[in-house]
Amino acid sequence: MKRILITGAAGFIGSHLSEALLARGDRVIGLDDFNTFYDPGIKRRNLAPSQKNDRFILYDRDICDEAGVRMVFEREQPEVVVHLAARAGVRPSLKDPNLYHRVNVIGSQHILDACRDFKPSHLVFASSSSVYGGNKDVPFKESNPVIRPISPYAATKRMNELQAHVYSHIYGVHVTMLRFFTVYGPRQRPDMAIHKFTKAILNGDPVPMFGDGTMQRDYTYIDDIIDGVVRCVDRPFLYEIFNLGEHHTTSLRELIDLIAKHTGKPARIDPQPNQPGDVEITFADIDHARAQLGYNPAMTMDEGIRRFVEWRRSQTG
Repeated sequence: MKRILITGAAGFIGSHLSEALLARGDRVIGLDDFNTFYDPGIKRRNLAPSQKNDRFILYDRDICDEAGVRMVFEREQPEVVVHLAARAGVRPSLKDPNLYHRVNVIGSQHILDACRDFKPSHLVFASSSSVYGGNKDVPFKESNPVIRPISPYAATKRMNELQAHVYSHIYGVHVTMLRFFTVYGPRQRPDMAIHKFTKAILNGDPVPMFGDGTMQRDYTYIDDIIDGVVRCVDRPFLYEIFNLGEHHTTSLRELIDLIAKHTGKPARIDPQPNQPGDVEITFADIDHARAQLGYNPAMTMDEGIRRFVEWRRSQTG
């Protein structure tokens, strides 16, 4: 049994990870500030299954509260830390880049400092495919240059990778950076495209389609992401970066058509201009994760969307 601290434990990925670790017998320390980026009630419902387990404890703390972070580390002495807490999303970061820097960079600095001082065996740290920017050399490899992010969010995630490298090199903190590629599935954040499109189609509302529908994304189902994260929890590296994606792309128009197919309702397209900060394609090369982690994503888009629509129908609002 490991003592594992998860920051952002009430979020989409964090709540699924908590359940997976509890199911195999680990002790989970959850940390979340329940901010209003989206309805905090959703996050509390996400955590409800974990809170029924006596091996789960929750701290309502902001990672920007350095003293609060250090108190959790000192009291719980986690053996592994999974740092998922962040302000997420490209478009919101354009409106408030200072907030994104404060939370994602300075808040993460507090996590890195605590790891340096309290010495868990290793830190698993969420990065993002957005660090690749407008890279046209696909599929994206971890060895690609990532020096031209095109949104404040992407810039903060690249800064996180650089911060973590310094702490690994200078202080010996073992860090595994995970570049997530558009994660979806039950509990996905309501601001994300698959969730918004599904809700719109089910309600008979217009679906905003940015650009001409040819934009492509490597969508990754939550079960595959959790499998990859758990593999990293169980295997420390001094400093390593892994892409976690499906190694498959789906265009925006194909995505909308898939959702319409599984809802059984037509999609009313509302054409919108391209948005600043959006990239034309994300596409993960996962050879490194396959070789080092045994990561082997299995979910098809068709089945993943079917499961998501089934979950969304079960929700209210």
